[in-house]
Parts: sequence; C-alpha cells; structure tokens
Amino acid sequence: MVNSKMGSTSEPIISLKNISRRFSRTAAVDHLSLDIEKGEILGIIGRSGAGKSTLIRCLNGLERIDEGQIFFEGHDVSHLSESEWAPYRQRISMIFQHFNLLSSKRVIDNIALPLKLAGVPKEKRRERAMELIELVSLKGKELHFPAELSGGQKQRVGIARALAANPKVLLSDEATSALDPETTQSILELIADINKRLNLTVVLITHEMEVVSSIANRVVVLNKGKIVEEGRVRDIFASPQDDTTIAMLRIVTPQLPAEFAKRLKPEGDEAVIELNIAGDVAREPFLHLIEYESGLIPRILHGGIDTIQGEPVGRFFLGLPAKDKDKLDKAVSWLIKHGRYCEVLGYV
Repeated sequence: MVNSKMGSTSEPIISLKNISRRFSRTAAVDHLSLDIEKGEILGIIGRSGAGKSTLIRCLNGLERIDEGQIFFEGHDVSHLSESEWAPYRQRISMIFQHFNLLSSKRVIDNIALPLKLAGVPKEKRRERAMELIELVSLKGKELHFPAELSGGQKQRVGIARALAANPKVLLSDEATSALDPETTQSILELIADINKRLNLTVVLITHEMEVVSSIANRVVVLNKGKIVEEGRVRDIFASPQDDTTIAMLRIVTPQLPAEFAKRLKPEGDEAVIELNIAGDVAREPFLHLIEYESGLIPRILHGGIDTIQGEPVGRFFLGLPAKDKDKLDKAVSWLIKHGRYCEVLGYV
C-alpha cells in the first residue's frame, strides 16, 4: 500500500461553512461543514447520489452554493462572479474519470493547453509541459496523440495538464474508476508522490474504498449530501460507526463466511466472534495472548491484517470453545479491552 504523511494542522486551505446546494427541492449538498488541511490527501466517499460530484463542483466554483460560505486560503469565494473565479480556478485544478483530452492535439499540447489559455508565451509553455512530462513518467510520448496511449498514460497526461498552472489543490473526480487495478495502483502511487514532492493538497472523490485506503490520510463519508462519518483512514477502517461506512467497507474487508453465518444460533459448543484490531495488539501474537488470558485456544474462521497509513489494521472472525462460560467471558473481556470492536455473533 502507498502511504502519505498526515496533513498540516495549520489554517485550512479550504473551509466549508454550512454549505448547501439544491436542485429543485432536492439537496445534493445539505448544510455541510468541512475543513481541508494544506498538504493532506482527503478521500470523500459515498454511494451514487450521495452528493460527491456536486460537492467537488462547489469546491472549484462550477456549482454555486445556495447557502453557507466557502473560504479558500482565508478568502471568501462563496459568491464570486465567473470572472472573479478565474484566478482561483487556476489554483484549484481537477483531473477527470474520462481524461477529457483533446484528440486532435499531441500530448505536449494537451498539457500546455491551460497555459495557452492563460496567455503564457509558447516557449515557457513548452518548457513547463516538458517538466511535467518528466514528472508523470511520459518522456518519449510528448508527440503522441491520445489515441496512441493506454488508459493509464492518458490519465497521466490529465494529471500533468492539471498541474500546468502550479495549483495548490488537486481535485480528483473518480479519476481511477475507468482503469484496471494494476493501472489504478500506479496512478495512485503517482498522486501520492506528487502530494509529497509538491506539498499539494489532494481531494479524492471516489466510491472505491481501496482508493481511500491506498493513499488518503483522512476520509469523509457522505450520505444524502451530509457527512455521516469522518476521521483518519485507519481509524475508520478499524472501527466504522455509521451504517453507510459499514456497508461500503463490506466490499473490501473480510466478512463471516456464509457457511458459518447460516448456522449461527443462540447456543452451541463454539462462540463465533467478530473482532477488529489495530495498532500494537495487531503486531502481537494476539491469539496466544487470548489463550494465555483465558485458557481457550481460538481458531481463525476468516480474516486478515492489512497495513493502512503504516499501521496494521485487522478484521477477524474467531471461533472460541463455549462450554466453559467463565473462560469464554475472560476471553471476550480481553478482546473488548484490547480490540477496536468485538461482538459475539452467535454459536455453532
């Protein structure tokens, strides 16, 4: 996994204060407040229709909010005219799911296009484009047309174009969802590297938890235009609280195998336990510690440990002998004390 540093704790680069955006009677963004820290990678995740794309369009002025305030570097940009938004839009750039490249222009000209529109002289445009071609590992492709590139290469051109005007914030709207898993990982590694090299603030809009766990420092979960959960990625993965988050994590975290789930009953010889762990306990031989504490030997029914932001986060389904209730209570008490989440799901 790719991991990046935590964002700065200084004044937020973008601050949203109770913003709303409505379409007819429907609130796509509903009284939402959020601070985005300078230099962080923030993941914004939610199901289709959660308000993610509307929110990102509010961040770069493509959608005008109906209520609230948006501050960029301390300046209120909530209700600027189109011409007043122009200089801010150069500092808040965007990469797209479907690349949005001009098919009739070569790679170097696609990258230099924002500079051409800004009136930058041709020689300086070319110099900057060549720097970015080097940065995104496309050297030798500068004279190619988009049709001659793979999907990952096209997205690298899109990223280079977004960086042309030296923005301070990079918005990514589902930028990897059209790519295969291997290419997705390479693009995420590139974004993480750019974040580190340039101290660039990155906001990732996605419906893929894998994207968030790969590079984000912090995650915001949206549902019906509201923030239902937010926090450090490893904390959210280790102990999700909202039903929306729990449901989305089911796709990427271990679940109790169906063969055990259908056999669960109120009593039995073996307790089936769901356990989330993180940090020090995940680095230790916790199965042996359970045995030492209670005298019971646990078995793993399903699960595993992943590394998120450099910290181990595990999710397991354990089987524990249930005939000796006192020993089982000791084991469960230890798991509750040392785990992020522990629940006896039933017995088999």
